[in-house]
Amino acid sequence: MRLAVVGAGAVGRSVVDLASEYGHEVVAVADSSSAVVADGTGGRGGDGSRGVDPDAVVARKAERGIVGDDDPEDALAADYDALVEATPTTLGDAEPGFSHVRTALERDRHAVLANKGPVAERFGDLRAAVGDSDGEIRFEATVGGAIPAVSTVEDIEPGHVTAVRGVLNGTANFILTRMAAEGLDYDHVLAEAQDLGVAEADPSFDVDGTDAALKCVILANVLSFGAADDPADAREFTLDDADVEGIRDVPGSALRLAAEDGRTVRLIGEATGETVRVAPRLVPENGTLAVSGTQNIVQIETTHAGRLNISGRGAGGPETASAVLGDVGRLE
Repeated sequence: MRLAVVGAGAVGRSVVDLASEYGHEVVAVADSSSAVVADGTGGRGGDGSRGVDPDAVVARKAERGIVGDDDPEDALAADYDALVEATPTTLGDAEPGFSHVRTALERDRHAVLANKGPVAERFGDLRAAVGDSDGEIRFEATVGGAIPAVSTVEDIEPGHVTAVRGVLNGTANFILTRMAAEGLDYDHVLAEAQDLGVAEADPSFDVDGTDAALKCVILANVLSFGAADDPADAREFTLDDADVEGIRDVPGSALRLAAEDGRTVRLIGEATGETVRVAPRLVPENGTLAVSGTQNIVQIETTHAGRLNISGRGAGGPETASAVLGDVGRLE
């Protein structure tokens, strides 16, 4: 497939870098202020090749802070088969990601999202746009990085899934793991995580549970709409519907007491077709939910297949790009 990639952060750059390994061609790349569009696909220049040069795009972004000399709108207007939406997640109106996807669908093109905002905050609007288009949307990369949570639920069929829960944020999990292992308090481990680059300078999106909640909202929408006989009867979830508690107030003493009882604390998110909850929970120290470090795990409760566990890397450029490109493959 010919891909237009909007967003040139770690995920977008990794999609550009890895696309050819999956048999796809990147014909346009845009960041917030610039774009590069290959010859013959709507751009204003190039070297005569069909696709953009991935190495040149990555190098130009690193050296000059831009991906090319075209306008971002040129990438949206290029001749592509699928748009990859990899801009940063925004809440509320989920812009500009939602508009990027809508533009692709209005052109009867497919869209693959790594951006959680449109799927978590405007799922009904997305479905309406898909209904008016010959294009489709996929969004595996919005939940759990490389972990195939969404596609597994779809393969089982949402009507046969009663709940999905798990550890869905690597930063929070790293902090809780270190607190338990070393007997340290939250502030000490947070500073360590920031020094290591595991936590952002402003870690609130991760440690307050927002990131995990958005992923659970997306799963709740998949369950709700997938199980409904009539989509009009499905409940649409947004972040406002989630009951969220983060890890800032988890004391080191709580982890020490839990360890004495053979348990530990993890930030657990849970989604059903009716509720979304995220909060620190006591789990068995050697149980499946007690993954360590930045690992994630998704636990799927089914009506006929019992409990399924899928664990792996829940974030990272190449890891998330693998989910994006897997979705592109499903659209072929």
